Amino acid sequence: MGFDVKPKFVTFDMNGTLIKFSINDTMREVLGERLPAEVADEYLRICKAYRIDECTGAYQPFHQVVARSMERASRSVGLEYREDESREVYERIPTWGPYPGVTEALNRLAEAVPLVIITNSDTAHAVRLAENLKAPFADVISAEEMGVYKPRLRAFEYMFDKLGVTPDELVHVSASPMYDHRSAAIMGIKNKVYVDRGFEHDEHWLGYERITDIADLPVLFGLPRP
Repeated sequence: MGFDVKPKFVTFDMNGTLIKFSINDTMREVLGERLPAEVADEYLRICKAYRIDECTGAYQPFHQVVARSMERASRSVGLEYREDESREVYERIPTWGPYPGVTEALNRLAEAVPLVIITNSDTAHAVRLAENLKAPFADVISAEEMGVYKPRLRAFEYMFDKLGVTPDELVHVSASPMYDHRSAAIMGIKNKVYVDRGFEHDEHWLGYERITDIADLPVLFGLPRP
């Protein structure tokens, strides 16, 4: 297990991979008793599906992605949609923090190779969330900057162009085969790491290293455990 070559960069998805993407808990809190227990799981499931659907069309700000997905999910389960609730969900995003062990693993890895974030957050949220990670990043690339969201292939093309690299010169790390690793594989990124957080199925045929403990990430690059 590990990589034969030292990459020029390690690129990271952020929300759900490094940051605990607590949008389901947040929606439950914001909607409160308006979200009946008997439809809550279906609402959250279909809202996630609508979020990715909203990300695959023409670019729109992320607050609109949140709002449109909540509006469509509300309609699907027969719930009244309220714009102020979607705005509150969106505004809470920058308060979310990292998964346990992430800050330590990132700082350890940064000793060996530059780190870059490529995120579906807008620019203001991306900067604030990256600050919550308390680790050094060579660049933080937001969807707002790219004008497109992952899993759109253009996001990866933008990243290659901005970093001045070819696909074989980086390692991409994500907890999402759906948003990241399928596209990364299509775009020729051979070296990939799937951080299995348990919210998506393992798609091992995509050819990544799978880890369940973020502390194993620096080990893949030949760094000893602390």
